[in-house]
Amino acid sequence: MAHKSIAKDVMWKFLERFGCLGVQFVLQIVLGRILGTALYGELSFMIIFTTLANVFVQKGFNTALIQNKDVDEEDYSSVFWVSIAIAAVLYGVLFAGAPFLSRFFKMPHIVAPFRVLALMLFPGALNSIQVAKISRKMDFKKLFFSHVGAILFSGCLGIVIAVNGGGLWALVAQSLSNITVTCIMMIFFVKVRIKRVCNMQRIKVLFGFGWKVLVSSLIDTIYQDLRSLVIGKQYDSSTLGCYNKGKHFPQFINNAVNGTLQSVMLPVMSKKQDDSVQLKAMMRNSIKLSAYVMFPVMAGLAATATPLVDLLLTEKWLPCVPYLRIYCFTFAFYPVNTCNLQAINAIGRSDIFLKLEVIKKVYGVIALIIAMTCFHSPIAIAMTGAITTILGCFVNAFPNKKLIGYSYFEQMKDMLPSFVMAVIMLAGVLLMQLLGLSSVVTLLVQVLTGVIIYLVLSVIFKPAGFTMLKDIICNLLKKKRPAKA
Repeated sequence: MAHKSIAKDVMWKFLERFGCLGVQFVLQIVLGRILGTALYGELSFMIIFTTLANVFVQKGFNTALIQNKDVDEEDYSSVFWVSIAIAAVLYGVLFAGAPFLSRFFKMPHIVAPFRVLALMLFPGALNSIQVAKISRKMDFKKLFFSHVGAILFSGCLGIVIAVNGGGLWALVAQSLSNITVTCIMMIFFVKVRIKRVCNMQRIKVLFGFGWKVLVSSLIDTIYQDLRSLVIGKQYDSSTLGCYNKGKHFPQFINNAVNGTLQSVMLPVMSKKQDDSVQLKAMMRNSIKLSAYVMFPVMAGLAATATPLVDLLLTEKWLPCVPYLRIYCFTFAFYPVNTCNLQAINAIGRSDIFLKLEVIKKVYGVIALIIAMTCFHSPIAIAMTGAITTILGCFVNAFPNKKLIGYSYFEQMKDMLPSFVMAVIMLAGVLLMQLLGLSSVVTLLVQVLTGVIIYLVLSVIFKPAGFTMLKDIICNLLKKKRPAKA
């Protein structure tokens, strides 16, 4: 029964993520066709700094609330008030620093939009508490309805403003209304009773675990956005817009799969933190399943990139195709890293988590400096992400050989069948481009070819991920039989 319950939670989380992905995908296509590459570059720049500020508001305490075995309503209230205070301080910093940033990066029109966008820090403080409570109860059905509803509302609002000539304000309104409406909807689903109390003793206990996660998230966020900052400074906003649009397509899929693993596996693993055998079994299943899903999806997206972008976003966005392909390869391995890191967090070893982040970012920055000084190309800057992600798989896996007895060579063996099948599928899909058909026909033929090849290979070789996915779907579709009298 426990496995069925976990499978159901995973499926609801997948629905929530892929539901959001589907709606966001359509809305981004519509907005991308209306607005230009430069506007997306300016939004990407503003998102870098608001995301960085959000790490202080939403990370650390959120993970500590999920991981800690004993949490009560007073803890939620205490964390909320501390998060609101942090949000207020950071908003003041962003508000005052907006003119300086606009001059330094030569984007004179972003001051007012940036100050409005930064208001998302305040609903973000409440949302982190709501998500923590839902995650502890594994009640991801509520996330599904809240997030999809918020995306629909914010997307429609953005489109209306864009059609009426709102420009950058359309993207700002969409981003800010998304988190705000999510918060409002979740108030009706999640009973979080915020009291006028802030227990600093409990804050110290939670911060004892959470500060390492916060610093790790801060380092990772700075590092992930460093490429965008470099491209935005050295090149123009159109180049930055194409870079980020190419990154967004595979990132949407990664957020769906990887976000599901992060949300579901941490609370599940935390309950089994004292049983290394069960932790290893959970982790192996997660890696097998995520590899079976992620490798073919990313390979297929990379293979169909040109006709897909041309058809959906028009010819003006074709410069984003090289970035899209690079990030397909990069994000394909993210779930492997997530499984390793969530196992470390579940055991309570956030100190190891922090050390790993420092190690990865040191060689990541070195790779970025080499790309900037030796190649002078935004493509080379993007490729450093793919190289460091592969290296990160080895770094993240190293501690788990000792902690739970799961070595990287075992992980490679578990991923290999899905990887080989995805490579064969990739070759077959790329061959379809040689037919010289129109973008629409080429895309349809490629998708059909990829699905057939991967399904046939799955039926023939029956990898573990295929078997698990089939069992999960069968269990969820199976009707409950009435109990015998």
